[in-house]
Amino acid sequence: MNRSSALLLAFVFLSGCQSLAPVSSDATSPVEDSTPAPEKPKVYSSFSEDTIFSLLSAELAGQRNRFDIALDNYVTQAINTQDPGISERAFHIAEYLGADQAALDTSLIWAKNAPDDLEAQRAAAIQLARAGRYDDSMLYMEKVLQGKGDTHFDFLALSAADTDQDTRDGLMSSFDRLLQKHPHNSQLIFGKALLMQQNGDVKEALTLLEQNPPEEGEVAPLLLRARLLQGLNRGKEALPLLEKSIRKYPGDKRLRLTYARMLVEQDRMDDAKTQFSSLVQQYPEDDELRYSLALVCLEAQAWQEAKGYLEDLIARESHEDSAHLNLGRIAEALNDPQGALIEYAQVGPGNDYLPAQLRQADVLMNSGRTDEAQERLVAARDAQPDYAIQLYLIEVETLSANNQDERAWTVIQQALLQYPDDSNLLYTRAMQAEKRDDLAQMEKDLRLIIQREPDNAMALNALGYTLSDRTTRYAEAKTLIEQAYLLTPEDPAVMDSLGWVNFRLGNLDEAERLLRQALERFPDQEVAAHLGEVLWNNGKQREAKQIWSKFIKDQPDSPVLRDTIKRLTGSETL
Repeated sequence: MNRSSALLLAFVFLSGCQSLAPVSSDATSPVEDSTPAPEKPKVYSSFSEDTIFSLLSAELAGQRNRFDIALDNYVTQAINTQDPGISERAFHIAEYLGADQAALDTSLIWAKNAPDDLEAQRAAAIQLARAGRYDDSMLYMEKVLQGKGDTHFDFLALSAADTDQDTRDGLMSSFDRLLQKHPHNSQLIFGKALLMQQNGDVKEALTLLEQNPPEEGEVAPLLLRARLLQGLNRGKEALPLLEKSIRKYPGDKRLRLTYARMLVEQDRMDDAKTQFSSLVQQYPEDDELRYSLALVCLEAQAWQEAKGYLEDLIARESHEDSAHLNLGRIAEALNDPQGALIEYAQVGPGNDYLPAQLRQADVLMNSGRTDEAQERLVAARDAQPDYAIQLYLIEVETLSANNQDERAWTVIQQALLQYPDDSNLLYTRAMQAEKRDDLAQMEKDLRLIIQREPDNAMALNALGYTLSDRTTRYAEAKTLIEQAYLLTPEDPAVMDSLGWVNFRLGNLDEAERLLRQALERFPDQEVAAHLGEVLWNNGKQREAKQIWSKFIKDQPDSPVLRDTIKRLTGSETL
């Protein structure tokens, strides 16, 4: 094609379209234009030959999936021409491709040159918020407010979720300034409530929403109120709110889905199953709902119902790996180990692959087929080398759980020959060494991890706890555990370790305080054994027996509880 023909084609293309249609987020290609011309087309300025050639090249590049060229050309021409149509097109391409800086730059050009276009102002506000420029973002959002547009301030609050406290405080100030001008704007109120929730001010956020009922048709504030109530352990109040809202907006999928999920959280499985069944009937093409219903049936131990839904998913070629994984679990529950193995073997690489490998290994070892289990794991490592380390860990852990400690030791040694620097393998060998009473090897491995990763709380805690439990190096142990506690102050395992080392050092009251907190957060047999021993030595034998009795009832074969009770009371029974 010669130059004059190309120019003519470009001119016809651009003038015929009148505007460059934005890219839909559902488009198969970011530059494919299948949108009908708007009723009131935007008319843009004349372009130079260079601009026309650049834009034509961009469109052709997009058709050939060279979106990098398309974006580069459109951004260049948006800057050069300051044309709102070109900058809008450039923005949508950048947004589609996840090119953050280009999306920000072109949205600002678009907003500047189309001051009455509310969508342009909103696009600029969103991009500024994503860039952390919240005050600048608010200036554009106020333009949208003044234009009575669909503002959706929630994106501003949500964009601050992963930022620092100072940024969130700044955004809160911006919200408050806008609320002074627009005190009854329901979307501003909703956005502020979201931000308050992120700041941990859950009660205050709930109060704000309760004092400012949403406008007719606004469902998002109702959903947030329900979540806030649930977060405050007031789920029984959330359910009537959702039920009332569903009666008011019976066709709103979000309300019904939130209601169904909240029933699951409150362990009302039969009611949840009814709700999910209704949703599946209402939205028969939604396989996410069908999968959720299958999981609810699993939780309710309605095995045959769950099986039916999972088989439907496989037939629909949806959630196939997850379906096979859960069909395997159903087969195990129905005492059909061979059926379980068949299902687990059909799970391919992805999120469900390792859980399937773990269950497969455990089924085989429980059936006395340890050699076969190991052979399958070796074959899996050969077939999926990207999962090799995790598959080694599965092999070691399942062998150890099935009292095959020598085999487990051989495998972890083999794994570290192949991956000598992997911290997970080193940690696993340390735990195996502790079981073998090889404390020197355990300490060597954990020290190596800590040397490489000084903030590895798990390694710090493991070494500190073992030193406090298996040696008399209590001061050293306490230093290590305190480091772990500073890193993860809410971890009940670390609380347990810190309580135990304080007990070893004779600090009974502090040990009791920490162990009570640990047991409250993590009702575990070992924590219960520790707390009971501290109480016993602190003159509270009756309470110690009460705690042991509660946990031994649920776990009668617990060796740590049995050993503690016998050592302190002289009897295996309470």
